[in-house]
Amino acid sequence: MEQQKKVRTIPATLTPFTSSPIEEKKKRRVAGYARVSTDHDDQFTSYEAQIDYYTNYIKSRNDWEFVRVYTDEGISGTGIKKRVGFQSMIEDALAGKIDLIITKSVSRFARNTVDSLTTIRKLKEHGVECYFEKENIWTFDGKGELLITIMSSLAQEESRSISENCTWGQRKRFADGKVTVPFNRFLGYDRGPNGELVVNQEEAETVKLIYSLFLQGQTYHGIARTLTEKGIKTPGGKDTWSMSTVKSILSNEKYKGDALLQKTYIVDYLTKKAKINEGEIPQYYVEGDHEAIITPEIFDAVQREMEKRGKGKKYHSGVHPFSSRIKCGECGSWYGTKVWHSNSKYRRIIWQCNRKFSKDRHCSTPHLTDDQIKAAFLSAANKLLADKSAVIQNGREMSAMLFDTADLEKERDELLQEIQVIADMVQKCIYENAHVALDQKKYDDLTARYEAKKKKLLESTEKISDLQSQKGNVEDFLKAFEKTPDTLTEFSLDAFTGLVDYLTVYSENDIRVTFRNGIEIKA
Repeated sequence: MEQQKKVRTIPATLTPFTSSPIEEKKKRRVAGYARVSTDHDDQFTSYEAQIDYYTNYIKSRNDWEFVRVYTDEGISGTGIKKRVGFQSMIEDALAGKIDLIITKSVSRFARNTVDSLTTIRKLKEHGVECYFEKENIWTFDGKGELLITIMSSLAQEESRSISENCTWGQRKRFADGKVTVPFNRFLGYDRGPNGELVVNQEEAETVKLIYSLFLQGQTYHGIARTLTEKGIKTPGGKDTWSMSTVKSILSNEKYKGDALLQKTYIVDYLTKKAKINEGEIPQYYVEGDHEAIITPEIFDAVQREMEKRGKGKKYHSGVHPFSSRIKCGECGSWYGTKVWHSNSKYRRIIWQCNRKFSKDRHCSTPHLTDDQIKAAFLSAANKLLADKSAVIQNGREMSAMLFDTADLEKERDELLQEIQVIADMVQKCIYENAHVALDQKKYDDLTARYEAKKKKLLESTEKISDLQSQKGNVEDFLKAFEKTPDTLTEFSLDAFTGLVDYLTVYSENDIRVTFRNGIEIKA
């Protein structure tokens, strides 16, 4: 005989998730969350309305206890890292200060599906429920997570669509040559009536000072220290300048009136991570877009000097006008300063090869004083000035004949057009591969042609750059040489920095001065 079972139900005594007794009359601690993605005026009205609505809505319920309304203004919903209000709310909820979070919709909570689900599951584990008013979703409901997954995915897809539209619009602006900068962090320019760049005369003086100090031989660090000591504010309004800020200003083409557009681009619309454009997408160079602060000649001279300092294996020092200007004829190292008798009345500063007493070798080149260096410069410079008119005439003729880049620039432009055509053909080949079998030979031929043209373009570009650099050095020299008196009777720092590339010391009676036009004269 089968035994009859008897089942007795034991009633639940605790509330699910909160683990509080069922009979306990405890008010739920409720918080609201409001967010708008831009700081425009019309969005601000919505932002204020959301705060007011949730404050009154929560307080109107007798069974709810109002905590606060957490807010984020002008912040995207695709990520949570920069949403301070959202993070603060989650921290309070996990700390047991909130039982229920109310927000307008899933898209206000998060447009990133992973962030949305991860956060909701974490809150659920700590007994915190979320209510999305627009979709009427309660996260403690059985079907809540499924609905949230669907709605979050739709919100994320909407963000992707918006991002693509914004990206297209921005790139169309670049293609049309429309220039804009972050004016609140860009030194030297203000926003004009139509969004154009207008020179800020006071800040422009700081920009000119930076370029002048650099051409006088100062290092990035030295310029940063000078600006800090003068009490000049950085582009971001800070008191202390950094080397990177100085270097950025010295290399920014906008200061000569031009603009290179699309230097960076956003890799992922969710993370908003920016990457330096190394050829992944097109760039656009706009010439003569706005009023220049630095003349093109000075800007180009600075770029040549930056390249020169960057190429050298030896460290460039800018603590003295003679730093990195005196070379040892025996080992090729630079001369540096040494102090003799530093604590006596016979104290003096001398220059000697930095490797004179190194472990592997001892250079026999002599030490020099400032007066000896100045005398060597005056001797060589006056020899060159004796034929001043001939040097200027020959320099101009040589510059026009040796440094003409017209043919190379024509070749470069033709190569750029060919490379673009081949690149489009490669992309078309890849697209066709998604629908039909890949024609491997055709693809290999195209990529081989692309690589060959790219290599040739690189060689052509390097030749143009080298010739323009040499031409620039000669032109800089000729300008400084024309301004120099026919005879130098005393040392001039302007003449030295404008005319001299470096001095080479072989012996006390053999010091040779190499001028910026390439001429070497024994002092």
